[in-house]
Amino acid sequence: MIEQTIADNIRSLRKARKMTLRRMEELSGLSKGYLSKVERGLKFPPFSTLNQIAIALQVDMAFLLKDNLPASADSRICLTKKGQGQMARTEEASRGYSFEMLTTDKPGKNMVPYVIEVAPNEEQIFQHEGEEFLYVLQGRMDFFYDGKTYAMEEGDSVYFDSGVPHSGKSNGQGKTRLLAIMYNYKRL
Repeated sequence: MIEQTIADNIRSLRKARKMTLRRMEELSGLSKGYLSKVERGLKFPPFSTLNQIAIALQVDMAFLLKDNLPASADSRICLTKKGQGQMARTEEASRGYSFEMLTTDKPGKNMVPYVIEVAPNEEQIFQHEGEEFLYVLQGRMDFFYDGKTYAMEEGDSVYFDSGVPHSGKSNGQGKTRLLAIMYNYKRL
């Protein structure tokens, strides 16, 4: 996914809603300066931050990742074929992460499923409203939550309140692949 496409979508939707950056700051909990950098394509937000922005704009996060969302014939179901999820990754792949959003075309969803790859040197701390579930598909990682470290390996899972600061990093060779499901109390 091209970072500029995400930036353009955020800016155009905010302007179409006649929303100021100050109002976006109030609704998202993110600083006006940070939001300005995101809109100009100077800063690529992590998945959880994209979710905060989408909620503030009252759209499904898929809008931020695609130019045109196809209308689903049946809004009760959404099938995403292998390799058809929306991809995004940080610029510095060796230090950051990449993720593939699954079910991007399902309107009104409360859960956001995705596959994430965590690099050995990931240092970003996340905190957002809702709950989250992580399942280790491949590799090993240290999961940091509320001042504690949890060693996780393939087949392990964790379910947690995502309002508490949390992070993780791969502790083996290469990246760790996770199935993650984010649930937000506010309907997406």
